[in-house]
Amino acid sequence: MRVCVPSAGQGGLEDLVGEHFGRSPTYTVYDTETGAVEVIPNESEHMGGRGLPAEHLAAAGVDLVICSGIGRRAVELLASYGIEVVTGASGTVGEAIRAWEEGRLGGVAPCDHGGNCGR
Repeated sequence: MRVCVPSAGQGGLEDLVGEHFGRSPTYTVYDTETGAVEVIPNESEHMGGRGLPAEHLAAAGVDLVICSGIGRRAVELLASYGIEVVTGASGTVGEAIRAWEEGRLGGVAPCDHGGNCGR
């Protein structure tokens, strides 16, 4: 399974979880079978590029997104590509993945942009 966590900086397991899915500068992708880590720059229209983050992650073969906060539209777009979403992540990317693996993270609470960002 390929698990993606929005990253606050350059990406990687030691980077912090990005505060909001679409505006994170990078996406760290972790392969649960091989342990391989890949960092994908956010080159979507949110960051001055083309396309939407969901399209880029689907092309990268992502199965699950673990994030702090995410909007309802992004959840729906990811779902349309068969990508599951889990919200409420914090700390480092590695800590968020471990929390999910240990069953401490589950479910999705999309942001309403009124202070509820998945927490």
